[in-house]
Amino acid sequence: MNRWNRLQQSWQPLEAFVARHPKTLTGTLLTLIGSFAVTAFGIAPLVPGTEAMPQRQVMEVLADPVLDGQLAALAEHPLGLVRNGATRSGDSADTLLARLGAFDPAFAAHLRSDPTARLLLHGAAGKRVALEAHADGRVTRLTARYPTSSPELERTHFSRMVIERDGAGINTRIELGRYEAQTRLASGRIESTLFAATDEADLPDGVATQLADMFAGDVDFHRELRKGDSFSLVFESLSADGEPVPWGEGRVLAAEFVNVGRTHQAMWFQDAASSKGGYFGFDGQSKRRAFLASPMEFSRISSGFAMRLHPLLNKWRQHNGIDYAAPAGTAVRNVGDGVVDFAGWQNGYGNTVVVRHAGGKETLYAHLSRTDVRKGQRVEQGQRLGAVGSTGWATGPHLHFEFRVNGLHRDPTQLAKASDTVRLPAAAFKPFLAKVDEAKGKLRVAASLDEGVTGLH
Repeated sequence: MNRWNRLQQSWQPLEAFVARHPKTLTGTLLTLIGSFAVTAFGIAPLVPGTEAMPQRQVMEVLADPVLDGQLAALAEHPLGLVRNGATRSGDSADTLLARLGAFDPAFAAHLRSDPTARLLLHGAAGKRVALEAHADGRVTRLTARYPTSSPELERTHFSRMVIERDGAGINTRIELGRYEAQTRLASGRIESTLFAATDEADLPDGVATQLADMFAGDVDFHRELRKGDSFSLVFESLSADGEPVPWGEGRVLAAEFVNVGRTHQAMWFQDAASSKGGYFGFDGQSKRRAFLASPMEFSRISSGFAMRLHPLLNKWRQHNGIDYAAPAGTAVRNVGDGVVDFAGWQNGYGNTVVVRHAGGKETLYAHLSRTDVRKGQRVEQGQRLGAVGSTGWATGPHLHFEFRVNGLHRDPTQLAKASDTVRLPAAAFKPFLAKVDEAKGKLRVAASLDEGVTGLH
């Protein structure tokens, strides 16, 4: 307490001075502040400007580079030709090489005579070809890439044919290459048909087919589609040795289809405990049904399951099936697992295949140009049975398709919707829901894309 009293007594004279001389104290403080400012302004001009800095010009003669050796090496380096293309229907060894800018009679002769090399121009056209040749047109190497013939590997691998010239002559070998997958996003809007919309969105045909199959049990794409319906999807785009290939559709990983305001969603999921995957709705319900909605990938219904005026008999009769109009040769696929009960000629039906399914069900495929199965053969859903034709009583190329239950005809358009589905096992549901969240995020991005524009991610 004594210390506090002494401190108060020491401040009393200072307080009295401030009270008597406020103007004097204020002036003194301003003078001190101003002196600091003058000092600052006095120091600043002492820093030299760049104009006063000393300057020195330096000149140095550079020797010309010696290019003779480089020019000589460049002259000795052989110039080559690299061209890319695809095989065409009706190609010969000479026309293929000429189109790729090469003239090599010996190489052309090898393409004609070597049993393995001859496969290049046999079978389906569209093989991707890369040719390397000297400036004089002599071929050093030709590489062709095309789908593998193995059903087990067709989604993961491709065939690579290599024909090359070395010191011993020209040699041919076939290798197995692995596709490289890239995830793509796409969206589109229906103006007329599903496949017109997918073409506008620049989607491969196989991707469009998968999209239709995913939602075949929810949407009748022949009857229920409406202008303004929309779709978004996430899918794989495959490339062979870094080059995108037209047959490399890959797999649809997730998709959303909005039909008349109703939203349908599905994604690909493979249970860790199962060797097979499949498409499931976001509620865990399988999208794979016992029957596909259509026996053809690309077609339109020309005559439905109803009374009609028979085109040949000119009489009104019940049409017990559905006619799908399609070009001759279009593949016809089996709609459900079963056994071939008949394959051959059947009166007005022409070339016909009948498949017997479980539960007293059977399907009939008529007017085929050819059949690719035999009686008693077990066939899987989606397997090719034959091709569209106009055999029997047909006025033009189309497929007549029937669905029977215990011998009675049923409307084939109800085939897929009426078939049973399965749910995921309980143990797989937690990892499935994690995948659902991921798929929803990607589909939101896909839906935000401009109509008909694809994006890479």
